Amino acid sequence: MIIVVAALEFENQTDRDRAVEVTTDVQLATREEEAGCHAYCFAPDPSVPTRIQVYELWEDSDSLAAHFKHPNYDKMVEVLQGVGIKESINQAYLVERGEPVYGPNGERKQAFFAD
Repeated sequence: MIIVVAALEFENQTDRDRAVEVTTDVQLATREEEAGCHAYCFAPDPSVPTRIQVYELWEDSDSLAAHFKHPNYDKMVEVLQGVGIKESINQAYLVERGEPVYGPNGERKQAFFAD
């Protein structure tokens, strides 16, 4: 799995909110149309009124690479160009292993990845 995280910074909350609004359809299309996409979310940060937090989850490197060639990616770039992004910070992480954060009865786990 590959996790992509990003923060998009805007001049003001109005621009940030507009960016969320104009990307909604592309977010949904990416989730529904692109093979290997498990999550694709551009959401307003509830604590920073000028920031969008981006979370993407891709099956593998090939599916993420295919995303950059897909019309949905081109559409996202197009709509974001007109909403006043001031700064974008992003990173991709290769996840070799994952496990639930809580136990089967909702209890907090005391250790992770303890093999």
